[in-house]
Amino acid sequence: MELLKNWRWSVYFLLTMSLSACMSDRDRRHIPDVSAVVVTPEFRRFEQQLFELDTTQLQQSIADLMEGYPEFSEIYFTQILKSPNPNSGEAFQEFIKGFIKHSAIGDLYQKCEELYGGFSPQKEQLTQAFQFLKYYFPKLPTPDVTTFISEYGVGNFIYKDQSLAVGLDFFLGASYPYAAYNQGNPNFSKYLTRTFNEEHLVYKTLLPLVEDLVGDPQGGRLLDLMVHNGKKLYIMDHLLPYTPDSIKLEMTPDQVKWLNGNELEMWAFFLKEDLLYSSEWMKITKYLNYSPHSPGMPPEAPGRTANWMGWQIVSTYMSRFPEKTMQDLIAMKDAQEIMDLSKYKPRRR
Repeated sequence: MELLKNWRWSVYFLLTMSLSACMSDRDRRHIPDVSAVVVTPEFRRFEQQLFELDTTQLQQSIADLMEGYPEFSEIYFTQILKSPNPNSGEAFQEFIKGFIKHSAIGDLYQKCEELYGGFSPQKEQLTQAFQFLKYYFPKLPTPDVTTFISEYGVGNFIYKDQSLAVGLDFFLGASYPYAAYNQGNPNFSKYLTRTFNEEHLVYKTLLPLVEDLVGDPQGGRLLDLMVHNGKKLYIMDHLLPYTPDSIKLEMTPDQVKWLNGNELEMWAFFLKEDLLYSSEWMKITKYLNYSPHSPGMPPEAPGRTANWMGWQIVSTYMSRFPEKTMQDLIAMKDAQEIMDLSKYKPRRR
């Protein structure tokens, strides 16, 4: 309780730097007009074709499906569904027939069809995001997008060069009884399934792409990882400039408001607890990874507070060096250098 009581006051004894307010890049940047940027993404509905297989001619129907989705079908059947080898003949065919004829899986497919049968709003949002992607990364090919269902096995992933896959059964709404189908699975805790909805689908579809672009972090200190994750948030913010921060952060609007109002206090906390240069994973993980709360902070503080702070550092850095491109940012691997050059100063709100 003492830590909470002194939360707002300890900062005055910790920081001697000048704390003049600084506007971040995203506070004042101009969103470019990408309406003339031409992209032609392909959207493929694997689950629809799978459930429309002609079971009276199953061998040929499966062969046609796999020919249309050569890379994806291999991943889907052998790695996601854990099917028999596709070359096993009858055993593989019986497995696929059993999957698409299973009543519970059929109900799941129908639920996905009710919500995403046309997929039109998502196509529009993703197409616009790909226009921004082409604007900022002109040499990158435009991704294609494949939808599927896995019976709650896999949500989103990237494969091949720039192909994105979307597990629609991970976006059925916060009220969907995920926990009932996956009892005891921490991946279906309420604070996580709150974001399993239509509003988060586009963001989560793009996330593997952004993670692939940024690559792996260099170093395992909190500073290294928070700046690394800040890069991802910065890029995502530019691909989805009209999307609320609460979606990009996977937090509630109130939690985002709390972050914006406690930047100075959070920074002071990380300094006081000697966390910034710590690589002790058990001490720093909840400030970086999904968690309902950030230990040691007030109850209102969400998990992953360090990622938000990393976003502020990266945004401040890019504001100071407007000539820098996204590619330049990604190429900079030294988190300490980014922080030093940014001259980041947490704001008192």
